[in-house]
Amino acid sequence: MSNPNMEAKVKELMELKRMREELDAEISAAEDEIKNVMGAEETLFAGAFKVSWKTFTSSRLDSTALKKALPEIAAQFTKTTTARRFSIN
Repeated sequence: MSNPNMEAKVKELMELKRMREELDAEISAAEDEIKNVMGAEETLFAGAFKVSWKTFTSSRLDSTALKKALPEIAAQFTKTTTARRFSIN
């Protein structure tokens, strides 16, 4: 399918994604600066704001190790899904 009228919309989308990347980088830099100030502290009070940076532990299934150690069990509990991927080249 070809639609030359959509070129402007695709360009707009690409520009918005570029802007998002810049914002993500700025957000990460601001977070890193706050974390550097906090050091090992878990809580920081900054005026009306309470900033928390706490350690937590989570447990997740290591599917790669399960497939290697017990492939039949892993296959039994593997769920296959179908989706469409949107990309612009």
